Amino acid sequence: MAMMWALLVLLCKSIVLVAANDYLQEALEVMNNSFVIDGHNDLPWQLLSKFNNQLSKVNLNTLEDTHTNIPKLQKGRVGAQFWAAYVPCDTQGKDAVKRTLEQIDVVHRMCEEYPDVFVFADSAKGIEDAFHDRKIASLIGVEGAHSIDSSLGTLRTFYKLGVRYMTLTHSCNAPWVDNWLVDSGRDSAENNGISEFGKKVILEMNRLGMIIDLAHVSVKTMRDALEISKAPVIFSHSSAYSVCKHARNVPDEVLQIVKEKNGLVMVNFYNNYVTCSNSANISDVADHFDYIKKVAGIESVGFGGDYDGVPRVPEGLEDVSKYPDLVAELLKRNWTHDELHKALAQNLLRVFREVEKVKNSMSSSPATDAAIEYEKIKSDCRTSYGYDYNTAERQLLGKAVLVLCLAYTLFF
Repeated sequence: MAMMWALLVLLCKSIVLVAANDYLQEALEVMNNSFVIDGHNDLPWQLLSKFNNQLSKVNLNTLEDTHTNIPKLQKGRVGAQFWAAYVPCDTQGKDAVKRTLEQIDVVHRMCEEYPDVFVFADSAKGIEDAFHDRKIASLIGVEGAHSIDSSLGTLRTFYKLGVRYMTLTHSCNAPWVDNWLVDSGRDSAENNGISEFGKKVILEMNRLGMIIDLAHVSVKTMRDALEISKAPVIFSHSSAYSVCKHARNVPDEVLQIVKEKNGLVMVNFYNNYVTCSNSANISDVADHFDYIKKVAGIESVGFGGDYDGVPRVPEGLEDVSKYPDLVAELLKRNWTHDELHKALAQNLLRVFREVEKVKNSMSSSPATDAAIEYEKIKSDCRTSYGYDYNTAERQLLGKAVLVLCLAYTLFF
């Protein structure tokens, strides 16, 4: 009898294993026709922290102490990746712009160093061309408005260098926008969401054709941006708040607005945002996909792994090679091939095309030359050129008015 039970258990395990292999094989077939577009990967930060961006000292084919390398990307069927040009919040008001430029540069050099693998892309068509050529489309997202130093000129320059989304904050307020720590009580609201100058930044991003990314922002900032923007927005690496009540995730009321505005939430794999604990597994991540699909619709869900930017990832999603395993888990949950094609790539491409369409509709609009109030950015680390001129001009005008007043008193 004991042997019979043992055989039965072995048979059941074999059936489960065969079923799992069947789902994985089906997932690979799905991904042969639709590679994954991932919204956020921090490999450039690893290149800075480990190698000071010296690509001559690293081989991306053999790099092993990261979530990401070339063989893992290829095994994971990654067809397009938004690489994060991230610099920490402590660069704000100091060397953030210079540091960000270096991270933009390393992405370009990575494409030049491995031209048979990566191709730089800055449009929806560029992604599709890369798919056709079986290369990995490499796009740039700047992570945090501290990187532009409250300068619309810097924003426009970043766009010319190929940046195609900007996350409005990282884990710190910028002088014109509030971050997610406001909602957790660990930071104060300085702008009540987005300030008047911040509204001009949003509209300038629309005019340029730069995607607005709301990962890391406060709920009030989410609402403000969704109201102000003329184009759909994304959350490049966020998950569902109702599944894991972490302030970095997206609450239901915002998911509803994302649905109405044709936006996109790209699910983050960081354990703390998946289960609100240090441990998680692939099924827990799939729960976020299911939930966002239920609340916001299949058109509003995508992949935003946050690989190489987090210390812990779920069991079963250890690195970028594991995307097919997640697709297999979704197949097991009765996701259709059409739904998977949308989540893998079509949703992001749709958002990107709509952003480009809004850009074309605003092509006759001039670049805004608005400047943030000097008091919002004043520090010992910056000069006041331009602002000094305006101050002197106001003082001269004040003196002229005073002279006229004196003249009027004396002669009339």
